[in-house]
Amino acid sequence: MLRSVEIEDTMLHNPVKVKPDDNVYDAIHQILVFKVSGVCVVDEDDHLLGVLSEVDCMRAILSAVYNEAPVGAVHEYMTKNVISASLHENIVDVAADMLEHKHRRRPVIDDDGRLIGQITCRQLLRAVKEFTSPHDNSEY
Repeated sequence: MLRSVEIEDTMLHNPVKVKPDDNVYDAIHQILVFKVSGVCVVDEDDHLLGVLSEVDCMRAILSAVYNEAPVGAVHEYMTKNVISASLHENIVDVAADMLEHKHRRRPVIDDDGRLIGQITCRQLLRAVKEFTSPHDNSEY
């Protein structure tokens, strides 16, 4: 059984983020450069506004091609009203909720709604592996 581990112990502390008025191509560049499956969308004060996934980006590109129009801004394609996690939530509870909602990532926000991290399936798998095989130092 996995012990109680808080999000803070496992999360990415510097998630990739974009602004809502950024061009979708700029967001795609961030996704490709940082090798992530999505980015967090924040305002000037780092308040979480939504997320933009690879699938959202594909939707934007296909829409632009189909409509023979510019690709547009992040806010046109991002997912809004995103479920987020707080710093001290238990990763087991968050993992169960992510499975239930079929989410691959969950932004972590502070009490003021500012983005402070992100937890992904990869971090959750790493936490489970480290707990079940603490002496395995292999790279991943």
